Amino acid sequence: MNEVLDLLVHAVPIGVGATVVMDLWAVFLKRCFGIASLDFAMVGRWVGHLPRGHFVHDAIARAAPVPGERALGWAAHYAIGIVFAIVLLAIVGPGWARQPSLLPAVLFGIVTVVAPFFVLQPGLGAGIAASKTPKPATARLRSLMTHAVFGIGLFLSAWLVAMI
Repeated sequence: MNEVLDLLVHAVPIGVGATVVMDLWAVFLKRCFGIASLDFAMVGRWVGHLPRGHFVHDAIARAAPVPGERALGWAAHYAIGIVFAIVLLAIVGPGWARQPSLLPAVLFGIVTVVAPFFVLQPGLGAGIAASKTPKPATARLRSLMTHAVFGIGLFLSAWLVAMI
């Protein structure tokens, strides 16, 4: 099998699976602790404004709605999970997908928190690393925990894929 196809055959289910684990974590936090998750319609609104050259908003909720923004946000969320899985496999090598280990996945998951800190949160109007939110330290900790869970999801998904 060619290397790119081999990478995608592993990265797509690993990235989707890890994103599902992260979403299940969000459901757990909501149901057990009343902690609301990110509204992916706002992510879709942000993505929908990117082609118009509007990367950073003062407050994404006040930006003009984009048709299909909720679906666009969820699609972007899962596409990003797949891209992160591709990057992980490019770093650790395709052999990791056949014999996954927890540490590289969790460390990589934690490193991916740079994306919300320096891209998404500023883009949505929350500032770098949620600096413009009412409780920045709490928001940062929640992002870090969520991305650590994503890392666990990378491992679990790779383990399941390797079992097939």
